[in-house]
Amino acid sequence: MNIEFIQKVLPLYQKAAVLTVEIGALGIVLSILVGLCAALILYDKIPVLRWIVSAYIEISRNTPLLIQLFFFYYGLPKIGIRMEAKLCGLIGLGFLGGSYMAEAFRSGLEAVGQMQAESAYSLGFSKLQTMRYIVLPQALDISFPAFMANIIFLLKETSVFSAISLMDLMFTAKDLIGVYAKTSESLFLLVICYLLILLPISLIGSGIERRLGRHGFGS
Repeated sequence: MNIEFIQKVLPLYQKAAVLTVEIGALGIVLSILVGLCAALILYDKIPVLRWIVSAYIEISRNTPLLIQLFFFYYGLPKIGIRMEAKLCGLIGLGFLGGSYMAEAFRSGLEAVGQMQAESAYSLGFSKLQTMRYIVLPQALDISFPAFMANIIFLLKETSVFSAISLMDLMFTAKDLIGVYAKTSESLFLLVICYLLILLPISLIGSGIERRLGRHGFGS
């Protein structure tokens, strides 16, 4: 292990990690918004829209993110729609993540007993108030483990951004291996960077899950 080489290239990994976290965080926010809207449409069984949402979820979940990125980055310019690599990565992550978040939120919504909504209606709550104060808080609580798993999954999926020339962690590692042939050092730094990003999120998520009392829910 060449320590001098590691010290030399460490700033490159720091810069790449910032880009990875930035796109990952924005993509996760977008996926949450898309997933929540899609889940509410499916839960309320809104005509026409629910079939569109179902088709979107099936297409998104059954195609790799790499193929989706290729479509956005290389395919859309054929019809005059051009996006820079960073925006393409953000949209791709939101497109993929939205379908996973939708399924997580939908399962949470459906786990809340219908009797609770009916009780709220009998007390004079409107449909919007029932969703906001009764159903949605419990659904988010129930779906939290799947929600955290999706966040970690999406952050790991950022490793394919190098395919559209984004200077993320994977691109940096592959570039340094090609230039300096320092495979062990480059991959070592790559693993450390992903651990520093993902491990705290995993630990925080586990802590929140324990505090929410999700272990043994429904027993």
